[in-house]
Amino acid sequence: MAKSRSFFVCQNCGAVAARWQGRCESCGDWNTIVEEGDSPAAARVTRGRAFELEGLTGDERPAARIVTGIGEFDRVTGGGFVPGSVLLLGGEPGIGKSTLLIQACAALARRGARVIYISGEEAVAQVRLRAARLNLADAPVELASATQVEDILATCATGKRAALIVIDSIQTMHTEAAPSAPGTVTQVRASAQALLRYAKTCGSTIILVGHVTKDGQVAGPRVVEHMVDAVLSFEGDAAHHFRMLRASKNRFGATGEIGVFEMTGLGLAEVANPSAIFLAGRDASAPGAAVLAGLEGQRPILIEIQALVAPTSLGTPRRAVVGFDQNRLSMILAVLEAHGGLKLGMHDVYLNVAGGLRADEPAGDLAAAAALVSSLTGAVLPADQAFFGEIGLSGAIRPVIHAGMRLREAAKLGFRQAVLAQAQQINDDDRRAGLTLRPCADVAQLVAAIAQTAPRARRE
Repeated sequence: MAKSRSFFVCQNCGAVAARWQGRCESCGDWNTIVEEGDSPAAARVTRGRAFELEGLTGDERPAARIVTGIGEFDRVTGGGFVPGSVLLLGGEPGIGKSTLLIQACAALARRGARVIYISGEEAVAQVRLRAARLNLADAPVELASATQVEDILATCATGKRAALIVIDSIQTMHTEAAPSAPGTVTQVRASAQALLRYAKTCGSTIILVGHVTKDGQVAGPRVVEHMVDAVLSFEGDAAHHFRMLRASKNRFGATGEIGVFEMTGLGLAEVANPSAIFLAGRDASAPGAAVLAGLEGQRPILIEIQALVAPTSLGTPRRAVVGFDQNRLSMILAVLEAHGGLKLGMHDVYLNVAGGLRADEPAGDLAAAAALVSSLTGAVLPADQAFFGEIGLSGAIRPVIHAGMRLREAAKLGFRQAVLAQAQQINDDDRRAGLTLRPCADVAQLVAAIAQTAPRARRE
């Protein structure tokens, strides 16, 4: 009998060390290294068996996608679930992951597919209470409360092949192939591997729910994110009713795609036109607000960026940011000072993306700069004007992708003007959107155009 050996694994990043140490050398976290041991199965070495190789061409047609009927969910997955795929869904506690999944399960089950919901954290009675609150108790979803992976796979293999299997959550699962406790790196990796193997063999779609760490990353080893076919994150602000389902990885669709939901008394409701929702109630007569014609995946969306520039009473001015990249704001402020002639060194700067959204793409630079100049000079930007463009360190405004989609979305919501890079390529079809295009070459031209409309006292 082979002698089992022990090793030390970081529970945060999965790095293996030869001995215990207080701080992981890979991720830098403290007190995350735990001793684990090899399983008897892992100690055995077996000889491989040759298998037949195939070419790129073949007569097999890919199976049709499984459409849940929830449009926002299907949009993020690329048009529905691909049979045999495995998805990892992460999100903060209480954000609505279980609510979203039980709604998706009920919608798919009502379409005649077999759906299995396995909860490792709640009893069956608790899941039924949630379903009753959402008016989904009549949906033929099969429930179970279990944590043993072998038992779960044996149960799913009986009867008709399941179209969708939900595992809530992967951190509560454990398999006999790994001797460590549930929730450890070894158990999460082994359990995910067993479920992945079943999905690829039987053709069922499996959704794994994952906990998140304090910095918003899915807990457990990073190798799990590499194993699955799609990584979805369910995001939202506790102070707002809106939730965003975002795909950071998708082998069968576009990455960066988002679906927007609103939390209501009957669960999560789809938001078909998020631009109108996020712009509703904005004060167009106040300085310091600019509308970004942004893009999330393949979906154009209009976002309001708010800025407040005020004289500071401190030795070091404050730079507070919500929903925007802090480093990118620092770069925009430096460019405005160096090439725009603005003096911001003695001013506090506050930048906020309204609605609890995030504006991470470079196209948001121009809107953020316009909001900052507007707040500093007191000029009110036109209510029907949208911005998009990237700002370079030389002060030049650079073109961005998918300008036509941004212009059409702005025109659909009643905007009449668009400020964009002078080098932006616009075809004839996009010009028919009806917007007046105002090309801008650099930040100096942007500052001069906004400052002309500022109150005379502020200009002086």
